[in-house]
Amino acid sequence: MNNGLSEVLKIYATQNHKALNLHLLDLSKDAIISLFNELLTTYINDKNSSTLREFITVNLSGYQHSQGKIGYNGYKHLSAIAGKPLMCEAKPKNFDTRELENFKNGLRKSKPSSLNGGGNFTDYTIARFEKDQKENPHLLVSGFVDGKLIYIFEFPFTSPTFLEKLGKQLRKKFIDGDKKNTYLRGASFDYNDFIKCNNLKLNYLLPQDELTHYKNFINRKFYLWMTTKTK
Repeated sequence: MNNGLSEVLKIYATQNHKALNLHLLDLSKDAIISLFNELLTTYINDKNSSTLREFITVNLSGYQHSQGKIGYNGYKHLSAIAGKPLMCEAKPKNFDTRELENFKNGLRKSKPSSLNGGGNFTDYTIARFEKDQKENPHLLVSGFVDGKLIYIFEFPFTSPTFLEKLGKQLRKKFIDGDKKNTYLRGASFDYNDFIKCNNLKLNYLLPQDELTHYKNFINRKFYLWMTTKTK
């Protein structure tokens, strides 16, 4: 974080808005642009929060983003007539190229996982799985590289291959059904579990000439499959 942004954050956190406004008014247009770009870069690549990536995924897919921590990530009404909205659950993943450099330089032991259309449901249970099947939200699976959006795929939760992948993990964890205060820490999936879905939608994908620049950060088979979908 550069000194300019650091100073702005300190003023915002410790002084009033008048002091912040006066400080910003003293900055040049180029300095303001630089601050804004760094703030966006920092926020969208934040490892501890996927809020911005989630918002982008939901918004570009035509849903209204939900601000709450509990429940699904967004919704949209399917008609002008009042009725139950279609809910969505966003699963954004960001590949941080700095971590790849850290691996190459021996600063981390394992190579970071490539984008593979994957996602997971944390602290999952059979009860929640059954609720999700009943509600049938649409999954919005997205991939970013250093905050750059690469793809968004959408499919119903009740897609057979997807259900089988989650169900198999739950059955292995809960042989005799749910147990109090016991959870499956991560029910995971990847592109293999939804690419054959009949209702799969492509909401966003970089054109071929741009996608090529990111091929080293994407699972090879997944990348080759996506090239059949590009223009």
